[in-house]
This record gives sequence, C-alpha cells and structure tokens, in this order.
Amino acid sequence: MSKMQRALISLTDKSGIEDFARQLEDLDVEILSTGGTAKKMRENGIAVKDVSEFTGFPEMLDGRVKTLHPKVHGGILFLRGNDSHEAQIAAHGLQQIDLIAVNLYAFDKATQDPDCTVANAIENIDIGGPTMLRAAAKNFQFVTVIVDPGDYPQVIAEIKEHGNTTLKTRFRLAVKVFQLTSTYDTAIAAWLSKVDTETNAHFKGEE
Repeated sequence: MSKMQRALISLTDKSGIEDFARQLEDLDVEILSTGGTAKKMRENGIAVKDVSEFTGFPEMLDGRVKTLHPKVHGGILFLRGNDSHEAQIAAHGLQQIDLIAVNLYAFDKATQDPDCTVANAIENIDIGGPTMLRAAAKNFQFVTVIVDPGDYPQVIAEIKEHGNTTLKTRFRLAVKVFQLTSTYDTAIAAWLSKVDTETNAHFKGEE
C-alpha cells in the first residue's frame, strides 16, 4: 500500500477536526475541503485546497453540487495497480484521493422540529456526502473512509506507523459507512412516507 497522499474532509460535525487535520498536514497529506469545513481549518492555520480548485469547477446550485465530479469520484474509485484504471486516470489528469472524512446533513435533527416543512426536510437530504462515502467504502482496499470522529486517533496512529492505514481498519470503517447510509436512508423514507401529499402546502398547485 502506497503512502497516503490526499484527503478530502467535509463535515457537519466538526469536533476534533483541527487536531486531525493538523496531524494529516504534518504527515504531508494534502487536504481538500468545502465550505464551512475549509473555513474552520484555515482559521486554525491549516493549509486547505478547495474542492472547486481541485476539480476546476465551481460549487453551484446553492451548494447542492460541490463534490459530484469525476475528479473526485475517479480519484476515489480507481483501482490502484490496475493498468486500465491507471491509464485512464493519467489520460484525464486525475489524482488519487486516499482518505474521505465526511458526515452527513442532520436530517433527523431537522425533522424532529414539529414545524419542519417538506421543503426544509428536502434541503437536509445529503446527496454528495453519501455518494462519496459509498464510493470510498466500496474501494476500501485502497481508500480510508471516516464517519466517526472517534476513529481519528487510530487512523493517525496507523499512518504514522505504516504511511497508510491497514486493510483491516479500512474494512472496519467501510462497514460503518454502509451501516450509517442505510440508517440515514431509512430515516428519510420513514419521514417522507408520513407526508400527506393531498394537504401539504409543498404540493399544492404542482400537479
């Protein structure tokens, strides 16, 4: 396993991020980020490259499209050592992304408010986050994926010792991702299934 080169960090729960990111920086891992996460790291003196700079494509649609780009997902999903994948990565100027640290929009928290509207609930459905998480978890053979700040210390310790995380740790973290995304989608489906489309103002006049 090659040395970890690049991490993408985009967090709703930013607890522990300053120390984690600073240690990655000290280990010569380039950090990509978005929005408030990038701002928080810069405020703490940590060097960050915006994802929009990395992809060459701006964030758009009120932030709905930030990380949904081939330069992100190609960098996550390609099989290292696969001649065809390596050739395609080189041909399109893509760079590998070795670590994803992401947690999701707080859909449950938003919808616990009894006055939560359908429109507000919809805006709290994360798209880019689960997509990156699932991509990284699928490619756990090569990519480390973190959804829980409690896993930061072990990841840092392994990078310090080996230059990267162990396959055993990457697999364990990938399982956590699929558990999270399953729970997340179940919560969305459960809440939306209770919406009365006949009376809810969000739907009036749309048919």
